[in-house]
Amino acid sequence: MDNFSFQNPTKLIFGEGQIAKIANEIPKDKKVLVIYGGGSIKRNGVYEQISAALEGHQWSEFSGIEPNPSFHTALKAVEQIKAEGVEYLLAVGGGSVADATKFIAAAACFDGDPWSILSEGARIRAALPLAVVLTLPATGSESNPNGVMTNYETQEKLAFYGRQLFPKFAVLDPTLTYSLPAKQVANGIVDAYVHTVEQYLTYPVGADLQDRFAEGILRTLVDNGPKALSEPKNYTVRANVMLSATMALNGLIGSGVPQDWATHFIGHELTALHGLDHGQTLAVILPAVMAEKREQKHEKLLQYAKEVWNISSGTESDRIDRAIDETRAFFESLGIATRLSDYGVTEQDIPAMIAALSEHKMTALGEHGDITPEVSAAILKRCL
Repeated sequence: MDNFSFQNPTKLIFGEGQIAKIANEIPKDKKVLVIYGGGSIKRNGVYEQISAALEGHQWSEFSGIEPNPSFHTALKAVEQIKAEGVEYLLAVGGGSVADATKFIAAAACFDGDPWSILSEGARIRAALPLAVVLTLPATGSESNPNGVMTNYETQEKLAFYGRQLFPKFAVLDPTLTYSLPAKQVANGIVDAYVHTVEQYLTYPVGADLQDRFAEGILRTLVDNGPKALSEPKNYTVRANVMLSATMALNGLIGSGVPQDWATHFIGHELTALHGLDHGQTLAVILPAVMAEKREQKHEKLLQYAKEVWNISSGTESDRIDRAIDETRAFFESLGIATRLSDYGVTEQDIPAMIAALSEHKMTALGEHGDITPEVSAAILKRCL
């Protein structure tokens, strides 16, 4: 096991009816900005619960955060924050709203051009305090300091990070997910699944506990994912999916182990250039990464086959093939297509994606840093 430091300061408030706890979590003397997306929270009763919880607080709202949050939309929120003297941010939504709120929190306190946070990885030294009411389990953004933003003018989807961006608390009420469209639920399950795989499916370092945690998350998602679609108001199912998504990317399973993330970085270019949902890109790319890097991931692929898919018979090559097939079949059981051709992306589109990866310095991806642009091209060809 590698050396590591782990600290997660986000307080999780889990369960039905927990939005009311916000009243005592946000200081009464702070001006609050509630940030949300397209307005579904006003149709499903969440907005009403937020309003009740913030009674006695001075607050305003900012809406219109996109599914792939826009850098320029975030800047409009920053303008409102400065005009109103906002001191505390409350994100209400899924990972996109949480990511945007983190960026807004940083940009509002940033001395310089906020674009440099994304384009140059400029250090985030200060941020407004923020919290999250989660309505879509997927990214784990409710309990980590990471985020991704999209600049639609330059067709770039870029990541950012800052220790100051951990949410102060996150409310996780599984009942808030009951009314979600099936497509969003499925994308969220895939996102959580691939987050886990990116930290697990590398090479052994003797981190038995992290492996067991990761395998537990994966098996929980396999067991509950399809049920979340067929039984949308099954509280137990939705609770297990929601907590799995949070635990997949709160830093715990990634402590002391090598990590990959090639699937995510390649997927970002698919989203930026072709508009695929984030979960769709992951479902397309992950099986191809497994196949292309099967030699480097050999030992963990065999472990994955046995511990997640209960595949222990046959040759090693056969077991790996079956594990990859099971992964693809799982994604497709959620209604998510796993081939580029399903989305109208062809081999002629690959050079532009490779050029974008190179431009963003994504030229040494994977746990070994050996996924060059040429290897990324080979991976994308496997996705056709």
